[in-house]
Amino acid sequence: MHLGLGLYRSVLNSDNFRFAQQAGATHIVAQLVDYIKGENPSLTKNYLNGWGETQNQGKLWTYDELHALKKEIESHGLKLEAIENFDPSHWYDVLLDGPKKAEQLEGLKTILKNMGKVGIPVMGYYFSLAGVWGWTSGPTGRGSANSVEFDQTKVEINQPIPNGMVWNMRYENETEGTIAPVSREEMWERLNYFLKTLLPIAEENEVKLVAHPDDPPLPEMRGTARLFYNTTEYEKLLTVSDSPSNGFEFCMGTIQEMQGSDVYAMLDKYSRENRIGYVHFRNVIGKVPHYREAFVDEGDIDMVRALKILKKNNYEGVLIPDHTPEMSTKAGWHTGMAYALGYMKGAMQAVNAEQ
Repeated sequence: MHLGLGLYRSVLNSDNFRFAQQAGATHIVAQLVDYIKGENPSLTKNYLNGWGETQNQGKLWTYDELHALKKEIESHGLKLEAIENFDPSHWYDVLLDGPKKAEQLEGLKTILKNMGKVGIPVMGYYFSLAGVWGWTSGPTGRGSANSVEFDQTKVEINQPIPNGMVWNMRYENETEGTIAPVSREEMWERLNYFLKTLLPIAEENEVKLVAHPDDPPLPEMRGTARLFYNTTEYEKLLTVSDSPSNGFEFCMGTIQEMQGSDVYAMLDKYSRENRIGYVHFRNVIGKVPHYREAFVDEGDIDMVRALKILKKNNYEGVLIPDHTPEMSTKAGWHTGMAYALGYMKGAMQAVNAEQ
């Protein structure tokens, strides 16, 4: 297993590649969607009205763009392991089953082909209309660190999604009305079509297509069904196709948030079966309907136990902190990440040293 760092588009630069290397990381997971902005990319802002507008406007990530990013990362002694999340402007009608679905699926095929040519082995995605929504933030972490939480009593979870928005991002402005309700059967049909169309291309180009679970893990949100809100539903992903390119973007925090989940059993099974593209190694306290993000060493998950499972199964993938409470410094994101990476590095070394 390898230590990595996930970087948002606004911080994909030399300063942060050096930061990653200094903190002991060897791999990068790049988010090319421009939704958490700034040199100190805080999650603890009010995002109930959305992550913002997509700046991409449907432009596909080209071979040249991906190749240049990989070369820059490699010039700092790091490896580009994955791209996390398609831009909403790339696939809104794939999610909505709209008139541009076929055209947008061809665009996603092009992205996977470009990744294969460049040598980026993993593409993470989150098949959801509402996306990550309903978080609130404040000094809820240890020592009053700014962190995020979900409390179902504090949000109106049935608030409809405005037209022109999917995945909690605007792809089109000045639209009226809201998205019609979508059933679980309809969402599964859309996911099935998406995977049946893209998995042959992913497999041909040696790219894993890995799905993130629903956060918050509720069966329905904003009038639309959620696909991966418990472990039973999440595991159904593999019934769609047995392609080796079909797998999980394994978010330990989100799985722990699910009612009735056993994060250790699921981690054991799917790391053994080589179905995990990469791991979001983060910790939480509580489960739906109320949970909060915690520092990596203080939550409900025994993170060392998780590492021992991965070692036992000879897991060769990448672990990233994903996100973490922010420390009370002028660079809260960086200090929070440095703390998480330092803990992970030390714990991995200790586990690997055991006979």
